[in-house]
Amino acid sequence: MENVQVKLVKRPIGEPKADDFAIVRGPVPEPQAGQVLVEVHYLSLDPAMRGWMNEGKSYVKPVGLGEVMRALGVGRVIASADPRFTVGDYVSGTLGVQKYAVCDASDLTKVDPNLAPLPAHLHVLGMTGLTAYFGLLDVGRPQPGETVLVSAAAGAVGSLVGQIAKLKGCRVVGIAGGAQKCAYVRDELGFDAVIDYRHEDVARAIKTHCPKGVDIYFDNVGGEILDAALAALALRGRVVLCGAIAVYNATEKPAGPSNYLSLLINRGRMEGFIVFDYRERYPEAIAELATWLRQGKLKHREHIVSGIETFPERLLMLFRGENLGKLVLQVIE
Repeated sequence: MENVQVKLVKRPIGEPKADDFAIVRGPVPEPQAGQVLVEVHYLSLDPAMRGWMNEGKSYVKPVGLGEVMRALGVGRVIASADPRFTVGDYVSGTLGVQKYAVCDASDLTKVDPNLAPLPAHLHVLGMTGLTAYFGLLDVGRPQPGETVLVSAAAGAVGSLVGQIAKLKGCRVVGIAGGAQKCAYVRDELGFDAVIDYRHEDVARAIKTHCPKGVDIYFDNVGGEILDAALAALALRGRVVLCGAIAVYNATEKPAGPSNYLSLLINRGRMEGFIVFDYRERYPEAIAELATWLRQGKLKHREHIVSGIETFPERLLMLFRGENLGKLVLQVIE
């Protein structure tokens, strides 16, 4: 067997480019005591990856130059030197952009492929599902009858946030780009209204669809849309800062939100969060997400692309809005 790895070799400036990475081939490593060897089947492509490439302080250390690019993944155990896992187990964890990964057993979680297809364990039953769950319920704290506005509503996190908000009795307005994504958000996911940021005046549309103001804004994009949402904040409104994909590739420091005084006027709250802070409560969230899934109350869509060597170009799909649903890279058939 031959391993194929994608390693970060340069710090990107602006959008990542193919020559920021190197495709490296070599032997498949052997697991040592307490480790397992995983055949990687699927990898999660996430906007957060762009931040992991930058040098500097963040919630996790940056990927080192010459290191395998960090990525969450799901795969099958093909060799084990730890009694907690046996050959044939399916697991999820930080596997990296490679065909075969040696991981510490303590860093892996067993997944049940009978509960949902493997790609779903990187979405609704994976880190994006956990992000939607804790970000909305713990940080946003929705109440029945409140209005929840969600940006990137057709994306991995936003699509789940809106559905969970509906389960909690809220009115949900999504923001997405293009007719196809807007139709998906409205007609398949069941949002009450959707705003097409590519063809509408977002600030005006928010006022139209949120006439009593925005009680919770779940922000996945930052930039001008965050400003528009702040301007429409209701009394005691909450802004959940999950991501800022609109500015991840900026080559200059982006300006702060110009409408931040709305937080003062409306006695609002704007709070960032990192899903890793809720690690001890993952089982609780997965259990509830799985129940909703079995009951048909949560819909999910994975946009699957293939070929580990296509990683650099596939990652850019996120920043160009070319994916519909959770973007997943298939590594092995």
